[in-house]
Amino acid sequence: MLTDQYELTMVQAALASGAAGRRCVFEVFTRHLPAGRRYGVLAGTGRMLEGLEEFRFGGPEIDWLRARGIVDEPTLEFLTDYRFSGDIHGYAEGEVFMPDSPVLRVEASFAEACLLETYVLSVLNHDSAIASAASRMTVAAGDRPCVEMGSRRTQEFSAVAAARAAAVAGFSATSNLEAGRRWGLPTLGTAAHAFTLLHDSEEEAFEAQVRAFGPGTTLLVDTYDVETAVRRAASIAGPELGAVRLDSGDLVEQAGEVRALLDSLGNTGTRIIVSSDLDEHAIARLQSAPVDSYGVGTKLVTGGGSPTAAMVYKLVSRTDDDGAAVAVAKNAPGKSSVGGVKHPLRRLDETGRADAELIGVGAAPHLADRDTRELMVPLVRDGVIAAEHVGAAGVANAQRRHAASLAELPPAAKRLQHGDPVLPTIFS
Repeated sequence: MLTDQYELTMVQAALASGAAGRRCVFEVFTRHLPAGRRYGVLAGTGRMLEGLEEFRFGGPEIDWLRARGIVDEPTLEFLTDYRFSGDIHGYAEGEVFMPDSPVLRVEASFAEACLLETYVLSVLNHDSAIASAASRMTVAAGDRPCVEMGSRRTQEFSAVAAARAAAVAGFSATSNLEAGRRWGLPTLGTAAHAFTLLHDSEEEAFEAQVRAFGPGTTLLVDTYDVETAVRRAASIAGPELGAVRLDSGDLVEQAGEVRALLDSLGNTGTRIIVSSDLDEHAIARLQSAPVDSYGVGTKLVTGGGSPTAAMVYKLVSRTDDDGAAVAVAKNAPGKSSVGGVKHPLRRLDETGRADAELIGVGAAPHLADRDTRELMVPLVRDGVIAAEHVGAAGVANAQRRHAASLAELPPAAKRLQHGDPVLPTIFS
């Protein structure tokens, strides 16, 4: 039921016309990247596949549809037996994409494939927006780890998905326990300002936390006066104090002052963690400061100002009454599509750097004189989902794919200034 009504009504009309069984190919792509972005990151593929296994219409759903009169009885019978039995290919999760990249291809009867449109787009648009923002942040952070901590800044189920998408793009941990439980992501978190305010003094709060978790814990030191809190933390936990966290003020200046103070107190191994509404630009500015890791929330889970990847799900090919494939396309101004099944390759130069996204229509481009890399991988065959793309293994594979894909791009991809997509998209 995570779908729109018109998908069910289209199935009813197609069943009545006899076209519901026509073999169709739908493709997912975006016509443009958010303003200034150099590349997008595909995320959510594994989560979409996990949901596909449960994409069913049970008794309560059928009863509700019948009571509302949304579709007729033949359609309800079809929905009762619905199981996706087609094929899905796509870019591997974690892969970077450009405008018009066919990141997903769904092949099935019209009735089977049509029902997936809203579900597929809702997952991929959300997760790819988060991963695309996260990738810019991890690029800006360099070797310093980023931790996702934005659950309270978004809807509760979106928070779980956002933690997974951030992990795909290189975030090292999350504060979200459900994401940790579901996909094996590392989880982190100690205390908020409320814990300090709960106690009669900051000293009592620090002592309680160290007793509970040992001196290796992270103490939040900006509830009151930062310098006093750092001295207090070092005195209570000793040189084994794991980290201090700064969550307000001029983080660049404060981090330098806190580092110098910690070192003077003998806490040379105590790390400095910063948070407070960070984005890729703030992280880049903090690269000159003695910061060890970043906690990122609001700007991450809202897609860094671009909460959707603007992906669409378009029919590009269908069979006719004789079973022959017919390319189809939308011609509306500003929303046109390219008909025919796409075969994407990434072209590489003599150094192994990507220099173009090549998309063959109807067949793969032939480039005997250039190195290329296939971008499509099988995700579902005859309704059977490839295990390597789901669960904790799927996240780990997506993390590796993203790192390799990003390393393949030209250096301009890592610039935070506004610019055009780093690779041209060329149809042939």
